Order: sequence, then C-alpha cells, then structure tokens
Amino acid sequence: MNCPDYNSPAELKKILEEHGFSMQKKFGQNFMLNPNARTKIASLLELSPSDQVWEVGPGLGCMTAEFLNSGASVKAFEIDKGFIQLLHGIFQDEEKSGKLSIVEGDVLKNWEREYKNTQIPIKLAGNLPYNIAATFIAGTIQKSCPFERCVFTVQKEVADRICAKPSSEDYSSFSVLCQFAYDVKPSIELGPGNFWPKPRVASKAVVLEKKASPVECLSPELFVKLVHTLFLSRRKTIQNNIKPLLPKDISQADFFAKAGISPSERAENLTVAQFAALTDTLATAMKSGQN
Repeated sequence: MNCPDYNSPAELKKILEEHGFSMQKKFGQNFMLNPNARTKIASLLELSPSDQVWEVGPGLGCMTAEFLNSGASVKAFEIDKGFIQLLHGIFQDEEKSGKLSIVEGDVLKNWEREYKNTQIPIKLAGNLPYNIAATFIAGTIQKSCPFERCVFTVQKEVADRICAKPSSEDYSSFSVLCQFAYDVKPSIELGPGNFWPKPRVASKAVVLEKKASPVECLSPELFVKLVHTLFLSRRKTIQNNIKPLLPKDISQADFFAKAGISPSERAENLTVAQFAALTDTLATAMKSGQN
C-alpha cells in the first residue's frame, strides 16, 4: 500500500488539487481523519483473513487500508472516476495479489451481479448518504440477498431511524426494512471534526448483524412495497393506507381479521412481525383473486 496521510486534511487536499479533482457533494463524500475511529469501525466488522468485505464509497481508501490490514479481502464499489484512478495507484500491489478488487460505477446498479458471483458470505461497510442506504437495503431485501454483518457510518438521525422501535418518533419504513433482515445496534458517535470536509451534522456508526432466525415472509418484494405504502401517510390508519394494494373484491374486515391486526392501527405502531403477517395475508388474498 502506498497510502497518503489519512490524518492530514492538508495532504488530502493537496492530492486532490494535484490531480485536478474535487469533492462531489452529490456523492456525500467526506474523509474520516480520526485514526482511532477508523480502527474502531473496522473492528466492528469482526474481520478474519477468510472474510470478504464489500466497501461502498472508499474515496481515497482510508477504511480500505484498515480492512486490508485485517487480512480480509476487499471489493470496493466506487462511482467517482477521479477516486478510482487514485485507488488503482494507492493499492496497486493489493489489486495484483487479488486482495482488492475495485468495481466501478453505481453500486445500486451493479451490486446484484457481484453478489450472485460471490461464493462466500459477505460483510459490508460504507459511509453512506441516507438515500443510498435506504435504496440499497430495500433492494437486498427484495432480492433476498442478506449480508453477514454490516457497519454503516451515517448521519446520526439516520442511525437513530435504523435502530428505532415501534411507536417512537424515529420509527419509519427504513427502520422496518433494516430490522426485517438484521439485528441492529448503534455504536460510536462521530462529531463533524472527525471528517474532512466537515459535515454539518454528527454521524454515527451502526451495526447490522444478519438475524439467526429471520422473519418469515411469503414475498420479501411485497413486504417492501407494503411497508412503503403503509408509511406514505404516517398519521393515517393502515386501513386507509392499504387500500391501493388490496384486491377490489376483498372485505377489509376479513382481511385484518385474518392478519390478526386492528385496522385502526397506524404503521408507526406495528412490529416487523406484524408487517410480515400483513404481507402474507395480502399475498394469499392476491393469489386467491387470480384463481
């Protein structure tokens, strides 16, 4: 590895200027300066030399270097062409040895292909903007493609949503999707001073570990659709919000009786298991309507 000084904003800025690159706000790019934070976040993945880590948005590779130092192999997904060029130079030895591969382009478009071509369980890490994290997690659930363990560094408010419990202010569709597939746990909080450029808000690392006993559901794809639909109008009852999904000839009273859930409930009060029960009841009703 021919790594720059990841602790020095001046050196990182110099590297970017020398190559005529600039930070892209649309990609949510920030470098983590705090070496202790980098070590701590890498340790949350509980890596061994036999592991493969997927890293989303490696930037200049400050976390990539941590993962490689553990002995694990790394597949890094990077969309910024400037960073891709620099990564090839910094980690040329690791690429030659096969310990690192760089997947160019939008992770939301190419993760599924890479997942299908991987034979071993995967761990996942990334400093992710909310929109990418939410879309990515939803996509992996729809395709039934869980990861063994994930460590995301996200805005603190996003981490709070991931870990929120039913009936709390932060509980959202994103909470349900994350907790459908994973046991979630908040970890270290990182103030803006840990990054360059400084973000306007605090960040937090959150750990998602694949459930030992996953929530059973007939259709993960329908589950995602149902969850999003029921949270569209947060203050409305599920009886009102579910109307667009219900077959026209079905009795709402019968539907909710079969699901074992009150139609006057709101999405923000339902557990993951209750969303799964609604999904299974809806899947059965839709199948009966096609016969």
